Amino acid sequence: MSGNIKPHSSGARIVAIGASLAVSILLMAAKFYIYRLTLSAAILSDALESIINVVASAFALISIIMSAKPPDESHPYGHGKIEFFSAGFEGALIMVAAVGIFVSGMAHLIDPREIHNLGSGLLLLLVTALVNLGLGICLVRIGKRTGSLALSADGEHVLSDVYTSGGVLLGLFLVQLTGYLWLDGVIACIVGIRILFTGGKLVRISFGGLMDESDPQLLEEVSKLLAQHRKDHWIDVHQLRVLRSGNLINIDFHMILPRHMTLDQAHGESVELEHIIVRHFSGNARVLIHLDPCLDPECRICQNSECEDRTQAPKDKPAWDSETVSRVKTRHGKQGIS
Repeated sequence: MSGNIKPHSSGARIVAIGASLAVSILLMAAKFYIYRLTLSAAILSDALESIINVVASAFALISIIMSAKPPDESHPYGHGKIEFFSAGFEGALIMVAAVGIFVSGMAHLIDPREIHNLGSGLLLLLVTALVNLGLGICLVRIGKRTGSLALSADGEHVLSDVYTSGGVLLGLFLVQLTGYLWLDGVIACIVGIRILFTGGKLVRISFGGLMDESDPQLLEEVSKLLAQHRKDHWIDVHQLRVLRSGNLINIDFHMILPRHMTLDQAHGESVELEHIIVRHFSGNARVLIHLDPCLDPECRICQNSECEDRTQAPKDKPAWDSETVSRVKTRHGKQGIS
């Protein structure tokens, strides 16, 4: 997920998830009507998953509204982590729905029932699948653009509903061709097993976010930004850490500067770099830079040719990639320890 979040992303997220909730309610009603028309176990499994879509979209709407609240004294890093709860909750609901679908499928497999109005039911189900496909693609794209895990998770859930509908359509078409009613139950069981994995994936992503799992893509983005604006007297950067909290990104790292710099000069360098990072993330970043004075052994990597304190010529210029700038560096010397 890209960290370069667009301005006014909170409004776009709320509008998108509100539309998702409204469409999910309409499609749920349509699918239960199709089930009443056909009495198909496979279509019932699709309709049951639609209930989960509605509940999950409602929870995602609440979480996105809460995550948009700015940091305060009680939540200094913002309220964005509610989105990880939302994704986990949605994943758990999907897994519960999968179990219910599988049980229903087994019942119809053991005791096949006649399916009514199959042609009309298939046509209506195709329409709902196409509507869901458009909605799911939009939600995933907006979620990635605005950095919203809750929105992306809801989009993935909607797309999983499309896959479910596609499987049901294919299976019921086979029922219509062959007349084997027991295929209805088999399709429902397959659908249940498939969406179980979708729910498990969302739960894993949620746990990773709540446990502050590293984000390699975001780390690489910040590393490239630092390398792009690198100055000769910015001797080195290390211990870079990034933490996403909703649409807010928290960044902190150590930067080594020449020890002859005054406090005012060093502060000016850190403020300049902070502004570069905040601008890159459209104002949705909080940056903390720990400044370290250089030590004699670091002369070999210092590119500042005008330094009067140099004890040796430069021999190397370390690349500021995600691996080097995120390393924890222990520094010892008379000038200090970091």
